[in-house]
Amino acid sequence: MTIRENYERIRAEVPDYVTVVAAAKTRTADEVRELIDAGITDIGENYVQEAEEMRQSLGSDAERVRWHLIGHLQTNKVNKVLGLFDVIQTLDSAKLARTISNRAKKTMPVLIEINSGREPQKTGVLPEDTERVIRDIALLEKISIKGLMSMGPRFGDPADARSYYRETKQLFDRVDSLAIPGVEMEVLSMGMSNAYRVAIEEGSTMIRPGTILFGERAS
Repeated sequence: MTIRENYERIRAEVPDYVTVVAAAKTRTADEVRELIDAGITDIGENYVQEAEEMRQSLGSDAERVRWHLIGHLQTNKVNKVLGLFDVIQTLDSAKLARTISNRAKKTMPVLIEINSGREPQKTGVLPEDTERVIRDIALLEKISIKGLMSMGPRFGDPADARSYYRETKQLFDRVDSLAIPGVEMEVLSMGMSNAYRVAIEEGSTMIRPGTILFGERAS
């Protein structure tokens, strides 16, 4: 199937309220342009340099979509990120949030990255620390918290990820119920190519597929 056909199939399959963010890591500008022409509205990049090169290669086509940072953000990359991305999905500390707020010229929409599997090798806020971190970040002038994002542990069987998605949705609902000023729980970003169906069943409103849209990466 072509990239267009892959996107149209996914878009027809998932509910209208679910945003599809194409994970474009290592993909070519021609591949991404084909997806944009097919109607995708959101593109995700893991790395600042790749996003910079992609946007330059796409030219004016880059302005047709929203750009999401879906990889880890290092403090020394903040200035570039603010010029390249429309949404930061991987905010994982109040310290990083303060740097963003201090340097941003306009309000930056962010999602708080949750380490739902409590994996020590991964970034993200631990579920038990989420409320405290969000309350600290919500005070910042140039940050707008729009929801949560989770990678979750990766399993061969997508069903094995269900409990982690479910816990993140419960956390999302709990934060929403707190009605913290400056916090809007609008987006729950969970689920990639291997488990997006399970993620949607557990409450995801945004998925981040790559392989099922573009096909397998060239070796």
